[in-house]
Amino acid sequence: MSAGQIVISKKGRDKGRYMIVLSVEPDKQTNAIWLTLVDGYTRTLSKPKKKKAMHVQPTNCNVDLTSVGPRGLQDADIRKMLGEEVSPLGKR
Repeated sequence: MSAGQIVISKKGRDKGRYMIVLSVEPDKQTNAIWLTLVDGYTRTLSKPKKKKAMHVQPTNCNVDLTSVGPRGLQDADIRKMLGEEVSPLGKR
């Protein structure tokens, strides 16, 4: 998994929700991989979700997180990216 990849949550309260990976952090003690996830709605950039990689299902969709304007990445950009990538699949 990499930053910008769209994933589906498989466990927890957010089960079934599409999210974008902001960062990938390996845990050297437990050999687990932690992901920082946002969806722009309940999990905003100011309050991202930290989740183990084994609890999400990766998709083939990737978004470019660096293609935002001079104001920087905002929650509206995240919602727009998810809408453009997920809606054509007929899933939300």
